Amino acid sequence: MTPFLGEVIGTAILMLLGSGVVANVVLTGTKGHNSGWIVIAWGWAMGVFVAVFTVAAFSGAHINPAVSVGLAIAGKFEWARVPLYIVAQFTGAAIGSGLVWVFYRKHFEQTEDADLKLAVFCTGPAIRDPVGNLLCEIIGTFLLVFAVLFLAVSVFGLGALDALPVGLLVLAIGLSLGGTTGYAINPARDLAPRIMHALLPIPGKRDSDWGYAWVPVVGPLIGAALAAGLYLLLADPTDIRFR
Repeated sequence: MTPFLGEVIGTAILMLLGSGVVANVVLTGTKGHNSGWIVIAWGWAMGVFVAVFTVAAFSGAHINPAVSVGLAIAGKFEWARVPLYIVAQFTGAAIGSGLVWVFYRKHFEQTEDADLKLAVFCTGPAIRDPVGNLLCEIIGTFLLVFAVLFLAVSVFGLGALDALPVGLLVLAIGLSLGGTTGYAINPARDLAPRIMHALLPIPGKRDSDWGYAWVPVVGPLIGAALAAGLYLLLADPTDIRFR
């Protein structure tokens, strides 16, 4: 498996399980209907766990453009590979979210609330405040990337043994910091499925909230850059944690 294919598959797994748990909770008539935020947070965390464990050996399991950018700024990943990884991540996110629509198609048909249909694909703010929403995405992604930088001890990315720590990290972010924006913390996770929402023939859907779409893209990239900057500021070449 090539690194490109690894990122496609890993991000597709992330979205299939992540958006899948949202669909299970919010769409009408599912077995998990109205099971709540804890279920969603656990589903996303386990989606990260499975994705990282599956493709870490092939691509380093970035499955997130913010992680790729953060690793590159910190000198743990080659800048020349970043564009290819981002293309792979967006491709995988589109595939995974498309599969969720196929899987839950009958429940999309039965769901009347267009906002809930959109929520399966992408995030939205609990209180719409662009500056505040942007800050939340910056902080959440900062925490994600800063912690990942200490796990990624090679110039490739994460290893399979990092799958559980990263999954638990995403769980912690979701439970503690997810209540304001839905913790996108991943441009591919939000923008590619938002595009799929616009393109798919989902009955009774609303617009794809393009006015908000920049927040879960720009915020994570800023957060990743700040995390890598602090990491470099703290870096000590004699300390194994920074190698």
